[in-house]
Amino acid sequence: MSTQKYSSINRLVQRLHDDLNGGGQNFVLLHAYNGTGKTRLSMDFKEAGKRKNGGSPDTLYFNAFTEDLFHWDNDLDNDSQRVMRINSVSRFFSGIKELALEENIQSYLGRYADFDFDIDYSNWTIAFSKGDAEHIKVSRGEENIFIWCLFMAICERVIDGHPSYAWVKYLYIDDPISSLDDNNAIAVASDLAQLLRKGKDRLKVVISSHHSLFFNVVCNELKKERHKKYFLHRPNRGSEYALRATNDTPFFHHVAMLSEVKKAADSDALYTYHFNMLRSILEKTAVFFGHDDFSACIHGVDDEVLYARALNLLSHGQYAIYEPREMVEDTKALFRQILAAFLERYRFALPELEAAGAA
Repeated sequence: MSTQKYSSINRLVQRLHDDLNGGGQNFVLLHAYNGTGKTRLSMDFKEAGKRKNGGSPDTLYFNAFTEDLFHWDNDLDNDSQRVMRINSVSRFFSGIKELALEENIQSYLGRYADFDFDIDYSNWTIAFSKGDAEHIKVSRGEENIFIWCLFMAICERVIDGHPSYAWVKYLYIDDPISSLDDNNAIAVASDLAQLLRKGKDRLKVVISSHHSLFFNVVCNELKKERHKKYFLHRPNRGSEYALRATNDTPFFHHVAMLSEVKKAADSDALYTYHFNMLRSILEKTAVFFGHDDFSACIHGVDDEVLYARALNLLSHGQYAIYEPREMVEDTKALFRQILAAFLERYRFALPELEAAGAA
């Protein structure tokens, strides 16, 4: 597993640009723990583009600063007309008034949440509602998923070549699901990867995340595209950065996910999305051993056909971000049988997840 070290963040930014341009990659995927400097890296990547283009940006980014483009007006006087205000001077909102994004935003939002919204472009505010309740204040997680859906809708316009976003050559996406339930990253990651595949001939993309499940799903969804995968870290939290290529061997997030699944099975906290996680683990293992299909990982065990069919049927579907569904007892028993058969064949040394975050 090769590791390259960089003495400054500017040199690291140059490496990412080299991968995407001279290296011919469409995607660079970075896994990095919190505190590594992912947000700073995304901003330095954006600034490098501006320097290269005489002050004109070429990168549309999503990171913690994107969320800061929105702030709440809680109507402190009357406590009734609560709205979220938009910082309309940001280039992030180039031409958004003319783009009529509401339908596109709702097409994403409806997959993850059950509230509605109304954008007032004359005052640059957003009002949220749920049922008969209007001007509600949504939770932090719901707020973030709305902003993410708006970003996805903008990305659609970028990919379509809308003139308002003709300046965008790169997307840089950093930890888009930081405030969501850790176990419900599958739908967001899958939707993102599907959109990015559509735009692979139009855009170059960097994605960075500390979230192992999100990272794993994106990697799996983009595995057939031209991409590089790295583990980014700063040895001893110093000024030096290290990129460890993860193209040839399974990376730790794969084992961390398996440890999480095993812990859920042991504690009886099994939800429908765990089938997605288990299938993803089997797919990664199959790739490592050179097999074409995940079913090779359970080939020859008792009830092989049943297990493969169950994984095919139960690892699909839309899973609500805020309302995960617990498995019924029979399904839990089947899940444990499949997991046990897999672990009997491949004897992974499973780490404690609490220890996994140490760089």
